[in-house]
Amino acid sequence: MGTPGMSAGTGELKRHLGMSDAVVIGLGSMIGAGVFAALAPAARAAGSGLLIGLALAALVAYCNATSSARLAARHPRSGGTYVYGREQLGDFMGYLAGWAFVVGKTASCAAMALTVGTYTWPGRAHAVAVAVVVVLTAVNYAGVQKSAWVTRGIVTVVLAVLASVVTVCLADGQGRAARLDIGTDATVAGVLQAAGLLFFAFAGYARIATLGEEVRDPGRTIPRAVPVALGITLAVYAAVAVAVLVTLGPEGLARTADPLAEAVRVAGAPGLAPVVRLGAAVAATGSLLALILGVSRTTLAMARDRHLPHVLAAVHPRFEVPHRAELAVGAVVAVLAATADLRGTIGFSSFGVLVYYAVANASAWTLTPAEGRPPRIVPILGTAGCLTLAFALPLASVLWGAAVIVAGAVTYGLRRAVPRS
Repeated sequence: MGTPGMSAGTGELKRHLGMSDAVVIGLGSMIGAGVFAALAPAARAAGSGLLIGLALAALVAYCNATSSARLAARHPRSGGTYVYGREQLGDFMGYLAGWAFVVGKTASCAAMALTVGTYTWPGRAHAVAVAVVVVLTAVNYAGVQKSAWVTRGIVTVVLAVLASVVTVCLADGQGRAARLDIGTDATVAGVLQAAGLLFFAFAGYARIATLGEEVRDPGRTIPRAVPVALGITLAVYAAVAVAVLVTLGPEGLARTADPLAEAVRVAGAPGLAPVVRLGAAVAATGSLLALILGVSRTTLAMARDRHLPHVLAAVHPRFEVPHRAELAVGAVVAVLAATADLRGTIGFSSFGVLVYYAVANASAWTLTPAEGRPPRIVPILGTAGCLTLAFALPLASVLWGAAVIVAGAVTYGLRRAVPRS
């Protein structure tokens, strides 16, 4: 996901990112902890239909990415769908998108923290998760942010780990291609639920779009960079899913908490398991750092517009960061990381982010051909796909997600109804 926040200053950001930079940023946002965390919950839902769920998630992600890219070219400003919805559909839809982003990505932060804990110290996953949140919140508070070279480094490490997993699993003589067959355990509801959970692993491509103020020639660069990054990510995810499935089978994949590490162990390379766990921890830590930055800056932007408590709009005079927003986000994430389970946080996160992208697709529908409107089928499939996958998620995720979205809408209505003093 991108960083739909605003800079601490009042001026415009510099346009210094080219095509390769944009693609790397997109890869760094997608090829990360999601693939380490989402495969097992998705396998529990879809069984042998896991790959179909992956394909559906990719299709919806493509529609969302295309709509977001066209909107970013039209509105090359920081803010993402918070801006697109406001400009194309009105203030309420922009607010709803921003609210869905904040709640969904706050849950994503907890999921990434739990992923770090699960892969580094399974017996103390919640404690490790809380500690990681506290440390990274302190790092962000001091104004230390990921730079482009750090992103490139993380992408390189994660790709190397995933390539090792695929190589070991597919080279293992015990792998069975028959485990890819679709059996009677694959139901429509299960596949749709799996697609909604796997969508969590794709969320991130829009970071390219939300960097509209910092990309050179955004009208040309963004629409090209988004599908390239998404295509590379899909190819990597498909290879990993196939490799893990032929090694563990759908049942074995569904039972394990750290599927990639378990896959290399079963494939006869137990010495590689610690490397895989380290790679997962690096990926999740990098994703968590970026997510906290993104959520806190969206919180800042919404607080400035008084959609959230205005006290959160403060910027630290020394560190030049939205310190109150960062502390508030860090506190909420720490509570979630201490109490929630990984599958629940992934489902809740996916619900909020799918609502966010439904607004993006609806916004893209309103573009004119002269404004770069995508083919009509794209926003139609994107909106329908987002809503379908959102309500196919586990019931608890749907109920909690819908309740939080409704609470946000009610808060908006009350705020508009009560005159400001």
